[in-house]
Amino acid sequence: DLEGKKVLIRCDLNVPLDGRKITDDTRIRASVPTLEFLLENGAKVAICSHLGRPKNGPEDKFSLAPCAARLSELLDKEVKMAPDCIGFEVKDLINKLGDGEVCLLENVRFYNE
Repeated sequence: DLEGKKVLIRCDLNVPLDGRKITDDTRIRASVPTLEFLLENGAKVAICSHLGRPKNGPEDKFSLAPCAARLSELLDKEVKMAPDCIGFEVKDLINKLGDGEVCLLENVRFYNE
């Protein structure tokens, strides 16, 4: 029973980009069936992933925002983009998700830990 449960799922969203344009969304599309299952069953879904290899913390060119936009199109549902992958603001965003809603946490590789 997933209804009302919070689910943290790691998806492979490490896709090739040309600037901020996704050039191959194969990895994103591979995650869709699992995400649809979770959402259709009422889970509150937080997606985590990485993109590229940022050297010194957050870099705009490694933001997962283009992936959130593409996921929104594929799921036909808003994928809320978190401003970070840790912290109170992210916790609040996840806590405010309704059943069957989804958010994407920002690139976990923005932190060396």
